[in-house]
Amino acid sequence: MRDPQILEAVKQTLAVLVERSPGRAIEVRIPPYAAVQCGAGPTHTRGTPANVIEMTADTWLALANGERTWADAMSAGLINASGARADLTELLPIRIKP
Repeated sequence: MRDPQILEAVKQTLAVLVERSPGRAIEVRIPPYAAVQCGAGPTHTRGTPANVIEMTADTWLALANGERTWADAMSAGLINASGARADLTELLPIRIKP
């Protein structure tokens, strides 16, 4: 069951990510809450994009809030990322203004 507060936080932070890095070269998946495409580069229109990032909502929100770094989460095995552009280090953290 999806927690409404987590759902809202995931959607807000992913919206800021897309705003900061428009495009369709990277797919960021936060199951079961949301998935977005972002990042400049080749657009993938069929099947799974070459650059895919997937993680839990807890991991995503910790990254977005600056509570964890990309490198730390990667080394802890909390992020499943494939592809040359599947790195959001330069776009994090994402701070939502209240």
